[in-house]
Amino acid sequence: MKTFTYAAVSPPGHGTPAMAFGKHVIRMMAANTGGAFGMLEAIVPPGEGPPLHVHEREDEFFRVLSGRFGFWCAGDYVELTEDGCIALPRGVPHRFRNIGTKEGRLMVVATPGGFENFFPIIELCKPETPEQIASVARDFGLTFLPDEDRPGKDRNIA
Repeated sequence: MKTFTYAAVSPPGHGTPAMAFGKHVIRMMAANTGGAFGMLEAIVPPGEGPPLHVHEREDEFFRVLSGRFGFWCAGDYVELTEDGCIALPRGVPHRFRNIGTKEGRLMVVATPGGFENFFPIIELCKPETPEQIASVARDFGLTFLPDEDRPGKDRNIA
């Protein structure tokens, strides 16, 4: 990892759109932060969100920009609205879902950086089967899990 010694800026309205698993806007690349982190905005329709999954390389931080989201992490559950934040550790199964009635927006920071490239790669290679998606995901240290792998009964942590 290079040293992060200068400001990285993402002005309002800027970023690289990626239409993969919904709409994402890449706001900061690891290349701009010395590899320290990557940041993206996720635009999530009502009822949508990723399946249960594990990141082996990155911790994730989410801030709800708009909407209402449910977050599951290792048997814990919390609902957050605008300005709510949650940090999710690497190696722990988690997922989130827009539980509101309108499109929601999340700011997502992954550290160290690099995972922000997942969505543009998926958009570019257009995998068609779950096996093809899983293959690309493995290259990013990401594993999708069946929901029944969620440990224990969810505990409300808020």
